[in-house]
Amino acid sequence: MKKIDKQVADAYFKERTRNIVIYLVIWLVVSYGVVLFAEPLSTFTINGLPFHYFMGAQGAVVVFILLLFINAKVSDQIDRKYGIDENKNEQLSAGKTLDH
Repeated sequence: MKKIDKQVADAYFKERTRNIVIYLVIWLVVSYGVVLFAEPLSTFTINGLPFHYFMGAQGAVVVFILLLFINAKVSDQIDRKYGIDENKNEQLSAGKTLDH
């Protein structure tokens, strides 16, 4: 397996952790923030439904799925940036060994 420099590994995990925190904050605001401000948000409507009801019924799920796709895309970019080789990871996870 390829050795990764400690500074590179630290920068990699710092960037990945930062992104996860951002996604969790977005999820928290969409899921629970809308509930906390339901009364003021009820003045807005989407498809004839109050905004807070729409976000609780469908919007939060849609945002969560979008965050999953965004996370996958951004994670791939970060992996390429730090030289994490996906093919080697696939070979290792399939039970195959790499020749040194």
